[in-house]
Amino acid sequence: GDCFPCPQEGCPMMGHYADRFPAKLKRINQKYFLNTAAHPPFTAWRRKVCIKLSGAKKMRGDINLVFHDTEGKTKEYEIASGVLSQDEVYTKYIDVEINPNNTKKIEFLWNKTIFTLLWARLGAETVNITHGEDGLR
Repeated sequence: GDCFPCPQEGCPMMGHYADRFPAKLKRINQKYFLNTAAHPPFTAWRRKVCIKLSGAKKMRGDINLVFHDTEGKTKEYEIASGVLSQDEVYTKYIDVEINPNNTKKIEFLWNKTIFTLLWARLGAETVNITHGEDGLR
């Protein structure tokens, strides 16, 4: 996540379009890492997720986001788990297999542990999802 979002000249590309980034091609002995999805076409989009919680002071549980696309496919990602605190901002970088151009909705899921089902209340004050230079709220 240190290189997120992409620099002003755009995200460097590998393969056929690598010549668009000549300064990066001059370096010697570079290491490249590429995250891929588990299923064809193996494409993934890097997203930065920031969630600010409000409500009960502290409780145990987990926060997930479910991405839905226009074709009915869904993919769930864990954002935080364990002791959750109000006014805390939870940030995570995830590689989403749902194309941002085909995203229909993003669902916020909060699961409480069995011990806190009856009395604890906690929710999302803000959910900010960033892809490259754009932001979704």
